[in-house]
Amino acid sequence: MMEEKQFAGILNGAVPGEPVKKDENSRRGNWGNQIEFVLTSVGYAVGLGNVWRFPYLCYRNGGGAFMLPYFIMLVFCGIPLFFLELSFGQFASLGCLGVWKISPMFKGVGYGMMVVSTYIGIYYNVVICIAFYYFFMSMTNLLPWTYCNNPWNTADCTGVVGSGRHLNASLANATTTLVAGVSEVVNRTKRTSPSEEYWKHYVLNISDDIGNFGEVRLPILGCLAVSWCVVFLCLIRGVKSSGKVVYFTATFPYVVLTILFIRGITLDGAINGIKYYLTPQWQKVLDAKVWGDAASQIFYSLGCAWGGLITMASYNKFHNNCFRDSIIISITNCATSVYAGFVIFSILGFMAHHLNVPVSEVADHGPGLAFVAYPEALTLLPISPLWSLLFFFMLILLGLGTQFCLLETLVTAIVDEIGTDWIIRNKTIITLVVAIAGFLLGVPLTTRAGIYWLLLMDNYAASFSLVIISCIMCICIMYIYGHRNYFKDVEMMLGFPPPLFFKVCWRFISPLIISFILIFTVIQYKPITYNDYVYPGWSLAIGFAMALSSVICIPIYALYKISRSPGATFRERLKNACRSHPKWGPALQEHRTGRYAPMASEDTVEARPLKEKEDLTIQGSNGSTNTHNNPNPSA
Repeated sequence: MMEEKQFAGILNGAVPGEPVKKDENSRRGNWGNQIEFVLTSVGYAVGLGNVWRFPYLCYRNGGGAFMLPYFIMLVFCGIPLFFLELSFGQFASLGCLGVWKISPMFKGVGYGMMVVSTYIGIYYNVVICIAFYYFFMSMTNLLPWTYCNNPWNTADCTGVVGSGRHLNASLANATTTLVAGVSEVVNRTKRTSPSEEYWKHYVLNISDDIGNFGEVRLPILGCLAVSWCVVFLCLIRGVKSSGKVVYFTATFPYVVLTILFIRGITLDGAINGIKYYLTPQWQKVLDAKVWGDAASQIFYSLGCAWGGLITMASYNKFHNNCFRDSIIISITNCATSVYAGFVIFSILGFMAHHLNVPVSEVADHGPGLAFVAYPEALTLLPISPLWSLLFFFMLILLGLGTQFCLLETLVTAIVDEIGTDWIIRNKTIITLVVAIAGFLLGVPLTTRAGIYWLLLMDNYAASFSLVIISCIMCICIMYIYGHRNYFKDVEMMLGFPPPLFFKVCWRFISPLIISFILIFTVIQYKPITYNDYVYPGWSLAIGFAMALSSVICIPIYALYKISRSPGATFRERLKNACRSHPKWGPALQEHRTGRYAPMASEDTVEARPLKEKEDLTIQGSNGSTNTHNNPNPSA
């Protein structure tokens, strides 16, 4: 028995012979150590968008010149919002619903976060399952999208790999025609690659309309089941199990990126691709669209307003230095995006050199990059199945890191909201139920029309609604709850007040940038298309309904809360609905000091009532001490 305890202690990071570490919050649990939290947050923030969206945005918006607005938006919007959400969740030790004890009328923001995380969790796992499918199909001597001699290929197909790994005659003719810009009436006016036909005609067997679902693609459905099983098993014990898994899922993608980068820069034409990616076009810095893209990319890439940051931080110990963590994670996320651009464009530059076309002709983004352009470029490499396996394994790990947090966000919100001892003990059952529901809701996305619905959800379910949710969250914390109150909360938790820069950003700069992103999103709006397919009006209406379904939670719950609040007039009800709940504050009694200390009339044995002017010394995570006077507890 003694040996078992010692072994358990080693697993929890304890030194043999010393007592086993215990969670600070024994009821909810905590991270095993701070590295687990940082790695989980990095895995959450660093996702597929870092690989398939940022490099494309960079070269489309001025190459190296795009880095200027990108990092300015990181400093003035990304890091402050990241720190705000981490400190919010850590202070209350509650998920995205429970934290709204800060101002109960705004609990609809938490429900909106849950709706957004549900939408993203449904379609994000479908993307992961397709990566699983490509991963399994790469376990072969010859990648199935290498040549045009397969049953699913059409007469328009022209491969980049010919006899002796040289271009065949038809490809040379097509390329010459393209470069010369001569418009001829021929059967093949544009090259259709084997990877594109494999993607459209074999993997998806895509239908001609979003309403024409057709049959379920059984291989994709099977991979979706595998993907959800992996997510569930990794979260079977909540943060205790996922915190161990991220040691691999959050770090190994960097190993793969480095391997692909080293291989990529050794190829002919790689330098041209990287030049195309980084060459600054400074005149574009004056373009408002470039700044809008930079702000949007920072905002969406960091995962702000999804509820995941609040949830992950809620499992931290109360005095953890989340200020330091927010800077580390945000910078790591953005550095990964830049690094991934070198990996992507070195290979695409090689492919453009091979085809003798400009890099812009082979560059793509989104699913087109991950499942068409990049896989085709890999067919040109020796031992192409190996590189394909590594690439898709990297995509799987990047996706899973985000998916873990999306599922944990929903489960934590449900468990915290119900809060009974039974549901806390049986959290695994809730995780299983949510995973099964996510799998079933994802089944329509595995049909022949699935890609249309996936892109519809991607473009509408988590677009302007996230911006609105984040803006309202800033307004609630800074102006309804009060910036002075929140600054004191952060100081009580960390042992030092938020730096002046962050105070200014939280109150003024970040909300203004968020408003700019919202205006930019509305102005730049264009109805969604997929290649040459134009979405019908009824499908766009569904898209807007999905977007509004998360935002509408905010006014509906606010009206409900006002109607249930005490007061003779509407103004009194509104004031009472906005007032913080008595249970708002640190979760553990030992941390409820200062204005959160129990009043003298309360019968408590866990904390001695503080006198009106008694000094309070707080030990911060950085070892600093701060002395506070006990304010009025009702303030």
